[in-house]
Amino acid sequence: MTDSPAPRPIAGPAQLDDVLAAPLALVYKHSTRCPIAAAAMQEVRQLLEERPDAPVWIVDVNVQRALSREVADRTGVTHESPQAILLANGEVLYDASHFDVKADELARELDAAGEERGEARGAA
Repeated sequence: MTDSPAPRPIAGPAQLDDVLAAPLALVYKHSTRCPIAAAAMQEVRQLLEERPDAPVWIVDVNVQRALSREVADRTGVTHESPQAILLANGEVLYDASHFDVKADELARELDAAGEERGEARGAA
């Protein structure tokens, strides 16, 4: 059995700049100390199982508190954990937290964002 795909970590503020400037990015804020976050992480991993090329990034809110606050400040989305924030060129398109972080909903939102930008799912 292979390892499940995982979100890419955001290493710091400079990389956050790149993520926020990306045409499409899903930032997942995760706490290793929260059982609700463990369930949300399973949803994020399910999304990545189905869409390994999805632009999913992770911030560990316990280890990266300042970066987590910076995400909230720069996106205008009040901090919650777990939390998923879908962005296009830094603009918030969608956010969900706690038990609302669901793979199928994240997939729908990614599809909608791609369609708005003229991208077909799975297009090369």
